[in-house]
Amino acid sequence: MELLETTPIRAEQVKNWTNTTPILARVLNFIKQGWPSKCPDGEFQPYFQRRDELSVQDDCILRGNRVVVPPQGRRQVVDELHETHPGICKMKSLARSYVWWPNMDNDLENKVRTCNNCQINRKNPPEAPLHPWEWPSRPWERIHIDYASPFLGKMFLIMVDAYSKWLEVHPTNVATSSATIEKLRSTFAIHGLPKTIVSDNGSNFCSEEFEEFLVKNGIHHRRTAPYHPASNGLAERAVQTFKEGMKKMSNKESLETRVSRFLFKYRITPHSTTGIAPAEMLMTRKPRSRLDVLHPDVRQRVQDQQKKQKELHDQHAVDRQLRTGVLIYSREYGKQQKWCPGVINTQTGPVSYTIQLEDDREVHRHQGQVIHRETPEENENDVMDPDINQQPVPDQQVVSEENAVSAATGLLFVSNYTNFRV
Repeated sequence: MELLETTPIRAEQVKNWTNTTPILARVLNFIKQGWPSKCPDGEFQPYFQRRDELSVQDDCILRGNRVVVPPQGRRQVVDELHETHPGICKMKSLARSYVWWPNMDNDLENKVRTCNNCQINRKNPPEAPLHPWEWPSRPWERIHIDYASPFLGKMFLIMVDAYSKWLEVHPTNVATSSATIEKLRSTFAIHGLPKTIVSDNGSNFCSEEFEEFLVKNGIHHRRTAPYHPASNGLAERAVQTFKEGMKKMSNKESLETRVSRFLFKYRITPHSTTGIAPAEMLMTRKPRSRLDVLHPDVRQRVQDQQKKQKELHDQHAVDRQLRTGVLIYSREYGKQQKWCPGVINTQTGPVSYTIQLEDDREVHRHQGQVIHRETPEENENDVMDPDINQQPVPDQQVVSEENAVSAATGLLFVSNYTNFRV
């Protein structure tokens, strides 16, 4: 989703920079060995004041759960945060979810103040406060819709969830009722039907066709007062945010790519009203972004989880290695005969094989679909032709060896070997 020209900073780079930066290298040592009773120098003051919040993981310094970014990577992180020109408040909110360094807020503010695109596209002074809408009890209960048009040669249907602030944007060539219904239908297929839709009094929202669509789907339509667009302030603000973001982005990429990038960054950024990212409010999970690879424990956390899953699965599994040429029974499906004799032909994977059946068919089977086969001749040789030089074996040892063979082959032999179990 986020395809930039630069490669994201990884935890290994943060580790190397931390160890080669004099101040951070000493801070790293203080955290490991213990802090002095007094701050050694003024340049250590920001870290000394927060020493109880600092920790080390894989030689990366963390403040709480945020990565302390060394000076070498701060400019790139600021550019990453400023990618879609979200404004100072949103940049700070997103940054505080992932990173920290001394005077970080000043660096973010300077980035916005020195950004030409941000300055020439600044928003107007804020409107007078409005009476807020009632707070919905759950996501996607009430949505606000409006059109951003005409803009970049397209019409854009904007939908905002009043609960989570989740934003949907649908480009369209025309803003008719039919086109609006088509975009709503595709969105409802993902999120379900809302209880209420709020819109202005545009002709596309007031037609009989549109009203019929809402009635058939059990959706209540609330229209704002004529000539008072502020009554639908949530949708109006979403339109303004979308237009500002799209104007500031480079036009070298396709319109679809720019819309996707804007939506992704908007949805993972904590909202100024709720303090939580719209994606987390709506989906109850945090989508992974390029900023997640900054944290040093992502790979280890995945590996630990995979190890736990393997240990849980292997509690009831038996590893039976089968060599080429071994006689086996292969599981059959859709036939009266459950097992078919055959021989291991080749091993195609750690636990998968190709098998040549006695009826000349070649099949592919997993280890769990194969059991060992013994021929009558093998059993007769074992019983009728014992090794005369072999010393007598106590009954208890014989039982133990049979159990060991059973465990190794996945079989349980009973009496004269006529019964077996996988």
